Parts: sequence; C-alpha cells; structure tokens
Amino acid sequence: MLSINLREQSSLIARLLHLIDCCMAVGYLSLLVFWYRVPWSPYYNRLVIIAFILCFVSFQSFQLYRSWRGWKYFVEFLVILKAWAAVIGLLLFYFFIFKLSEGYSRVVFLVWSITTPILLFFLHLLARKILRLARAKGKNIRRAVVVGAGDLGVNLVKEVEGMPWSGIEVIGFFDDKVDEETVTEVHGKPILGNISLINDYLTRHEIDYVYIALPMRAEKKIFSILRECRSLGARIYLVPDLYVFGLHHAEIQSLGDLLILNFNPNTEWKRSFDLLFSISVLIATAPLTLFIAALIKLSDGGPVFYRHKRITATGKSFNCLKFRTMRVGAEGELKKLLADNKELRNEWEHHFKLKNDPRITRIGHFLRRTSLDEFPQFINVVRGTMSVVGARPIVFDELSDFYKDSAGRYCSMKPGITGPWQIGHRSDVDEYEERVRMDDWYILNYSLWNDIKIVAKTALVVLKGKGAY
Repeated sequence: MLSINLREQSSLIARLLHLIDCCMAVGYLSLLVFWYRVPWSPYYNRLVIIAFILCFVSFQSFQLYRSWRGWKYFVEFLVILKAWAAVIGLLLFYFFIFKLSEGYSRVVFLVWSITTPILLFFLHLLARKILRLARAKGKNIRRAVVVGAGDLGVNLVKEVEGMPWSGIEVIGFFDDKVDEETVTEVHGKPILGNISLINDYLTRHEIDYVYIALPMRAEKKIFSILRECRSLGARIYLVPDLYVFGLHHAEIQSLGDLLILNFNPNTEWKRSFDLLFSISVLIATAPLTLFIAALIKLSDGGPVFYRHKRITATGKSFNCLKFRTMRVGAEGELKKLLADNKELRNEWEHHFKLKNDPRITRIGHFLRRTSLDEFPQFINVVRGTMSVVGARPIVFDELSDFYKDSAGRYCSMKPGITGPWQIGHRSDVDEYEERVRMDDWYILNYSLWNDIKIVAKTALVVLKGKGAY
C-alpha cells in the first residue's frame, strides 16, 4: 500500500532524526568540554545521561517531529527554541535543587545553551534538503484531495503548487458543482465527484490529506465530513474562509473556551522597527532639521510645522506633521483658488493635490522636491500615530470617496511615511484607484523584509526626485 509505506518511511525518518538530535546535543556538550580543556568528571557522566533523556522527552513533547510540509522555517526554529528552553530550564532546576552548579564549567554550559538550538535548526534544514531531493525524484509524496472547488479551493491548490518541496500532490476536487452544471475539471485538477461521495473514495483509495475548502455557510457539509471521514485513514484539515473578510492577516486566538478571529494585524515587530529607525533618523538629521526650521521661520515669520488631520489605525484622526511649504493662510486661499479656476478644481477633486500650486513658497518647492518636508513625520512615528512604511496618510474625504470596500483594510494599520506608492510612481499616478490598489497590496503583504526593501528603494527615489511636488 503506497500511503502506508509512505507513512512508515516518514515515521522512520522522524524517529531517526529524533535520535540524531538527542545524540548531537549531548555529543556537542562533550566536544565543548574537551575544547575548553575542562577535566571530565562523574558530574559530566550524569549530565550527559540526564540531558539525553530531557532532550528525548522535550523534543517529542513539543512535536518537533511533526510534518513540516508547507511550514515556514522560522516557525520550526521557534519550536526548537521552545523545546530547548524547556531542557535548559529543567537542567538549571536540577543544578539548583542538588547544589551541583559548582561541578560544571559555566562557560561550557553557557556556550552549549546558546548555540545548540542553532545547530539543531541547521540539522533540520539539512534533513529538509534531503527530503526535497527525494521528493523531486517522486519519493516521500503525500496524496491529497480538496473538498470545494471554489476560489478558496483553487487558492489552496495554487499554494501547494507553489511549494513543490512540500511533497504534496493534489489528486483532485470534490464539489457539488457536478450536480448543478457540467464541470469536470478546475485549475487543471479533475472533479472526482460530489461531496457526498468522498467517504467511498477514501475507502477505495489511499489518501493522506483531505483539505476542506468550503465557505463557512456550508457548516452542515463540513460537520458531516468531520464526523464521517476521520476514521478513513486520512488527516483532515479545515481551511478557514478568511478571504471573505478581505484580510489575509486574520489569526485564530482563544478567549476563555471560545475561539475568536483577530483581524488586527500583528505589528509588534513593526513598532520596534519604527522606533529604532525613526529615532536614528531624527538624531542623525538633527542639524539639518534645525537649519530647515530656521530657514522657514526667517522666510516669513510663520510657523515651522504644518499640521493636517489624517487617519490612523481604527479610523482615529491625528495631526500629521510636515515642514510648512506654503504661505501663511494657504488654507483660506484654496477655496478662492478652486472657485476661480475650474481646471484646478478638477485636479484637486481627482488628486487632493495641485501639481503647480501657487501657494507654495520658494523654500517650500525645494523641500517638496527633495522630500525634506516629510522629515517631521518621524516624530509622528515615535508618537505612535504613523509607521515608517505603510499606506499613504489620507483624509476622511478620500477614505469615504475612493476606498469604499477597502476602507476597513486601510484602517487596520497605521499609515506610513513611505510605501509602495512612493517607490512606484508617487504623485505621478493618474488614477486614484491605482493608489488604492497599492495601499491594498501593502496591507495584505506587509512583512519586515518588504519594509526594508521599500525603505531602501525610497532612498533611491528621493535622490532622483521623481514624482515629488
């Protein structure tokens, strides 16, 4: 039986890796003892035995040898860290209870504690690489079927196809579309039958995974599959229909005994990046900032900063800071300017900005062209009302008039000093809908690596001065 053999191979590989991990941990400890020329004593004999047992139990308890097909590397590394932390914690407790700490080298123990999880992770990377090579040759493959041939099911298949190293082969779909219309194939995969036939199919075929990709309103069908198919040899997974809410970053959390969906993106790392980067920029540019402030003040005696209401997370408003680039009283001039000039009025209604705004001062033109007028926004970042990278800061009229269905997504995160719009076309984007799409893309795909790339590209765009006015 193909899948039984595959399961046996997988189980053997997991047991072998488990044993190698434990041996590597204690073997590395022994190597460090000799490397640092620490005299070997009976204390280390006991430590090796106890450490091996703790590693064996902890690594298994933290499910370090589950199937990692489709998982990201950092998730596996976090599990390794947790399992290893449990081992070290128990060893420290052992030292404390039996007053044995003096019998061991603190340097050896410290080096061993810090570097072993890194070695374990690289060992697992090597194991993954070997498995990838085996799967490329058609070995260690898992067979899967998808229940639901709608957008969610097709997206699932695309994800699997984008990870050939996972070794998952989707055989086909089960969907009730075959009862309503003549559909035999979706996304290159055959329709194997309607949903009621999946029990019989699992009985007759060796299938490893069943992915339920049905909308939440089909709860009766989902419960039926869970109730009837869990004893038929396949692992069953439910793919949450989170796309219906238009936000990829939703995550499942618990509230007491209840499971809840959290639609507030996890941005803790983002806040740390924002603070470190913004404080560094503010300190590095302090002389330049003071010089610009003095020029603005000396030019007409007006205020240095311009404050304008913008929208931040959850739809709250804040004062977005910039260096003032317009004449004092420019807000009052705008109404008269738009009333007297139809062309300017149309441009304002379309872009909420004027390319050749007559209200801009001479120094203001320079500040806008070089984007130096944006520097005070780093103060907003430190205050917590903006991010370094994010969607464009907009006003409430823009949110209601142009964002519409995307308004909820926009309000899920803080706006940014820079973002895809700035490294793309900046103010040269003619269609406002394109700006909205850029903001949507960022909110649905943000990551630390994307933020770093956007910041780097922004520096190049600012040097060119393209699209800034």
